[in-house]
Amino acid sequence: MNLVTIKDGQVVTTTLAIAKGTRNDHASVIKLARTYQADLEEFGPVGFEIHVVTRPQGGGTPAEFAILNEPQATLLLTYMRNSEIVRAFKKKLVREFWELVQERNRAGSSMPENYIEALEHLLASKRSEQLALDQRDHAIATKAEIGTRREATAMATASAAVRRAQQLQEQLGLGTRQASVVAVEKATRRNFGTAGYVPLRKWCTARGITAPKVIHPTFGTVRSWPAGAWMDVYQIDLAELFGAAGEHE
Repeated sequence: MNLVTIKDGQVVTTTLAIAKGTRNDHASVIKLARTYQADLEEFGPVGFEIHVVTRPQGGGTPAEFAILNEPQATLLLTYMRNSEIVRAFKKKLVREFWELVQERNRAGSSMPENYIEALEHLLASKRSEQLALDQRDHAIATKAEIGTRREATAMATASAAVRRAQQLQEQLGLGTRQASVVAVEKATRRNFGTAGYVPLRKWCTARGITAPKVIHPTFGTVRSWPAGAWMDVYQIDLAELFGAAGEHE
């Protein structure tokens, strides 16, 4: 089962995929989605569909599942009790959302024709990301005010992680989805050398991905390489390095 897919032009996942990935019973996951449906719908309408669960002896039973976009799926996972399995699934889901969004964008949009258009495109993208983070912060803060002590603690932790991610992203390509060599060197206290970017570039080229440039006060601009490249090439998990927004203990 694919974790994420494109439906009506939007990259989404399902409660079926979340249940399987976190090794939870789907009935408990869909119940969680129904319980917090109002929270989830702050990031768009939640779609519900019916599928038939087949039985070995033949026939099947209809069961409901929910279709969730990335903010909705991330928020739902914050309401689940953390474990090593849940943590690993969160990181895998974020990575697959990022990669599929890149594929969709390459297929559905043309490259900027000049430097000004490239800057405008980057600015629009960053504004969209900032808006999504602000909306998520607002939903988390609101839930913390009206929830139980356990929910309030979880939401406060998630909100702090989001604010930290915002501050990092505003600096030097720091983030859980992509980061520059300079940023990772500083965070890990490692030196990848002058050619440290080469295997990251090869990874991107093999997948048809163009790493974006970010502004740097010393070098002017530097490339910000995707999380998948850092994991496969250097076994560095950006979510753990810079703090995955939305996680709690």
